[in-house]
Amino acid sequence: MIKVFIDGAAGTTGLRIHDRLQERTDLELLTLSEDLRKDPAARKEMLNTADIVFLCLPDAAAVEAVSLIDDPKVKVIDTSTAHRTAEGWTYGFPEIAGKEAVARAGRIANPGCHASGFISLVYPLVQAGLISKDTALTCFSLTGYSGGGKKMIAEYESEDRAKLLDAPRQYGITQTHKHLPEMVKVCGLTEPPVFCPIVADYYAGMEVTVPLFKKDLKGTVRDLSEAYKSFYEKGLVHFTEKKDEGGFLSGNAFEGRDDMEVSIYGNDDRILLVSRFDNLGKGASGAAIQNMNLLLGCAEDTGLVVHYE
Repeated sequence: MIKVFIDGAAGTTGLRIHDRLQERTDLELLTLSEDLRKDPAARKEMLNTADIVFLCLPDAAAVEAVSLIDDPKVKVIDTSTAHRTAEGWTYGFPEIAGKEAVARAGRIANPGCHASGFISLVYPLVQAGLISKDTALTCFSLTGYSGGGKKMIAEYESEDRAKLLDAPRQYGITQTHKHLPEMVKVCGLTEPPVFCPIVADYYAGMEVTVPLFKKDLKGTVRDLSEAYKSFYEKGLVHFTEKKDEGGFLSGNAFEGRDDMEVSIYGNDDRILLVSRFDNLGKGASGAAIQNMNLLLGCAEDTGLVVHYE
């Protein structure tokens, strides 16, 4: 039986991975008692005992954990930012990196949630030659507060929370958000986009929008649709023809799901590329489990909540 260890199982992503895996009969979940959870020797032993390790840790701790692994047969899926642009690591977005590449990888860097939405929209169009690598892009990304981890969840769910939390809040205002490097590298861009992430008063769900002007498009809106249809033929990412909720698009439409919807809105002159998913699903734990499934050679949606279009 495959042995799996989640280092950092007390965090939001780690807890969700653990909850999803504990019912599976093809895996054995290795755990450390609370008093040994931060013991270096105990962690090192567990990291080298497992067949697959999930790292759900801050960046520095993730780097340290990798350094503790001596057995080259141990496969690692890191959900932190630490290795997303590092040499020797496979970017864990199977629809972009290739499912075969992920299945063969020993070190997998799970994508960032905002980055997943941006890359799902931009990468296929760059590859198809419909937008240039040097196009000046912008990205608007709406997320539920669970994306901020335990501290932010506690802030939003506190009875005496600050009034400012009642309205959506923009962040990343220095334009140095930690997801920008992977967005640029994976898509092959020459410059990072202007990135505007916003957290709002709902638990989970993400809606990422990349606007385009007609002058930036080397083709037509129909060409965009055909490119997405061809790139996302079947799987956890799917292209959906224009579909809204009475003229609105809700950020929490995909809460609890592990798939992702890519759509096109706007008109022939001003185009909106939109990706919707769960920031804790395809944006975090769902993506990590999909990567693990590919490593194991089982169906990529095993144990996941996916609505195929």
